[in-house]
Amino acid sequence: MTTRTTVDVTDMATAAGERTLRDLWDDLASTSGDQPFLVFEDTAGSVTSYTYGEFDRLVNRTANLFADLGVAKGTTVAVHLGNCPELLMVMFGLAKIGAVMVPLHPRNTQEECAEMIDRVGARAVVCEPATAPLYGAGPGRIDVAHVLTARAPGEAPKPGALAFEAERDARADRLAVRVPLTGDDPVSIVFTSGTTARSKGVVLTHHNLLFSGVFVDWQSALTAQDRLLTTMPACHVNFQLNALMPVLCAGAVLVAVERFSARSFWRQVCRHEASVVQGIAMMVRTMLLQPAAEWEKENTVREVLYYLPITDAEKEEFEARFDVRLLNSYGTSETLVGVITDPPHGERRWPSIGQVGPGYEARIAGPDGRTLGPGETGEIQVRGTLGVTLMQGYLNDPETTEALFDEDGWMHTGDLGYVDADGWFFFLDRHSQLIKRAGENVSAAEVEAVLAEHPLISEAAVIGVTDPIYDEAVKAFVILADGAALTSREVQDYCCTRLARFKVPTVIEIVDSLPRTASFKIAKCSLR
Repeated sequence: MTTRTTVDVTDMATAAGERTLRDLWDDLASTSGDQPFLVFEDTAGSVTSYTYGEFDRLVNRTANLFADLGVAKGTTVAVHLGNCPELLMVMFGLAKIGAVMVPLHPRNTQEECAEMIDRVGARAVVCEPATAPLYGAGPGRIDVAHVLTARAPGEAPKPGALAFEAERDARADRLAVRVPLTGDDPVSIVFTSGTTARSKGVVLTHHNLLFSGVFVDWQSALTAQDRLLTTMPACHVNFQLNALMPVLCAGAVLVAVERFSARSFWRQVCRHEASVVQGIAMMVRTMLLQPAAEWEKENTVREVLYYLPITDAEKEEFEARFDVRLLNSYGTSETLVGVITDPPHGERRWPSIGQVGPGYEARIAGPDGRTLGPGETGEIQVRGTLGVTLMQGYLNDPETTEALFDEDGWMHTGDLGYVDADGWFFFLDRHSQLIKRAGENVSAAEVEAVLAEHPLISEAAVIGVTDPIYDEAVKAFVILADGAALTSREVQDYCCTRLARFKVPTVIEIVDSLPRTASFKIAKCSLR
């Protein structure tokens, strides 16, 4: 069963058209210059605000700085920063001169950064003083032509580095160089989170970013009156394509919080009068562990943009406690946005991940490539347009890009699900996380959901490990709630009452933390 949205895809593609981020910023500076654009709260609670006009001038200064350093159209520049306004200045400054930003997660190791920078051939890096020693000439450093340190105003940069803020503010407010740009030009290379394999460089175009903004504006019914609050890592598509770009395309306000804190998050949501917020499972679960308060319901949130199901009990508790509703969706870095999504208005069918959104087709397919009917389990596949509704491709890897699609253009997600007779999709599991135990398929997500319902378990991750008799055994990594005490045998006994025997973990490891990717997903490759 192939499903297609009823919204006219042509309208959405035309809305993005051949425009570029430079065109978008020119329009915003002209028509909305005095309107608020960005509110940024750092980890100390300090708040900085910018109008569209103010920020555009900073973007132009940044563009002029890079042009003076020899950064030209097509040049890649690495950005090793946490969530901060400076990252956005660099992103759009580079876009205005046709250069390409390569965001690195602030927690990336030197080895990871070196490997990514080598793959993209970055000419410069913008980093914070703490990570500046990783870069520059000399043994043991990552060699780039220019090192700029940001977020240290008034502080002298280390030898060989430039102070980003000082160099930026020495440039003019107007763009000095206007190279020809089209919507097909690359603007960003985002590395996948690597939950199941080596990270791939996803190449995104101006058209990709503008389409994402228009799509999420439809998805969340976002308008210029909205205030979208996010704590997602700015190096990831969840931030760039699902928060930042929708705000720009709607002329709304972005409230960017430097780092998520379960203790502080909902106070920030209320204080900043957010109408739309982003959330993931880790956020929902850790917020539910905080002491409840009556003021939590006194918020202006009309939508929580969410990705993939949590348990029914967790959803019901979260929505009731905070008096909000979750908008569920499904997507990957390659599809840009939540391509399968709850609609902005009307019926929703939790735990469904929704229906296919405008600009895409989606289906459930069997191993032979045949489209499956309602209720049949198979691979979730997506079809769109490369460089517009889908990524342009993997960096310098046409073979892997081509292998991602079948001859009819269907993209293989590797994820399992089914669709009902009305076109509502349901996510079951990552295909790579299926555990084969004595011929039986065990869904890691199903076992994790059961473990998450235990009152003394804070979080759990489940993988398959080699077993000499059963092919694979089910192994669970468990984090206990603060002050809780639980044995491996007690965890198994609990699972036995809720799962078929072959699904019960035979190996249980109680741990203090779990390794995570740049997008806060559990890095199961590291667990293996």
